[in-house]
Amino acid sequence: MIKLLRYTEYIYLAVAAASLYKIYSLWNEDRSGTYIFMFFAIVSIGMFLFRRNYRKRFEKRKQQDNQQ
Repeated sequence: MIKLLRYTEYIYLAVAAASLYKIYSLWNEDRSGTYIFMFFAIVSIGMFLFRRNYRKRFEKRKQQDNQQ
């Protein structure tokens, strides 16, 4: 289960990278269309950081339970 959580973190980074590329490619053509991709990029990076922090906290708690 922990390994699955680790992979989902990187899916969020992939979505953020794809959104940033789309922002870069559309910026001069259709600036109003890039705002949704900005939202996706910000949310994806935030979710990556949140999930990573949550996974590390879970791993730390599991490691402490195994030591006791």
